[in-house]
Amino acid sequence: MRRQPARVLEPESVRLLLAHVEGQRHPIRNRMMILLSFKAGLRACEIAGLDWSMVLKSNGMVDDYIRIAHYIAKMGKARTIPMHQDIKRELGKLNRLAPCPELGPIIRSERGGNMTARSVVNWFSQVYQELGFPGCSSHSGRRTFITNAARLVGQSGGSLRDVQKLAGHSSIGRTG
Repeated sequence: MRRQPARVLEPESVRLLLAHVEGQRHPIRNRMMILLSFKAGLRACEIAGLDWSMVLKSNGMVDDYIRIAHYIAKMGKARTIPMHQDIKRELGKLNRLAPCPELGPIIRSERGGNMTARSVVNWFSQVYQELGFPGCSSHSGRRTFITNAARLVGQSGGSLRDVQKLAGHSSIGRTG
């Protein structure tokens, strides 16, 4: 039996999602997970594995790029993604709250360690259930990001190959 692909969300649904997490216990961390999914197209394992060395410059300032290291990427495919302004702003907030801002995971569990990929998947599942968004999963943000990038890439002079690189897909068929 084939699974249905994760639902692509409209901008209004993403705004509802971001507003919903404002009332939760860790609103900045939760907003960051949503933004990493919808504005950078990260997978759950990449959100869980992302650490400060991948988003900070050597001077400790937030970089203009997210560098996905091979050891957190699917199939070991490292890649670099331009940093969306919303992500950059939230990273600045999280950086100020981090116990040791240049070290460790960006997305921390309740106990301060790394969240696992499974925890990220479960968190997204619970939030989508609370909002009554059927067909959504932790992959919905990534799918929305890739779909939007593919729709807009021609306006910036890019190609579907550029979207393939951003997504970390080995085949153009997976992207289009």
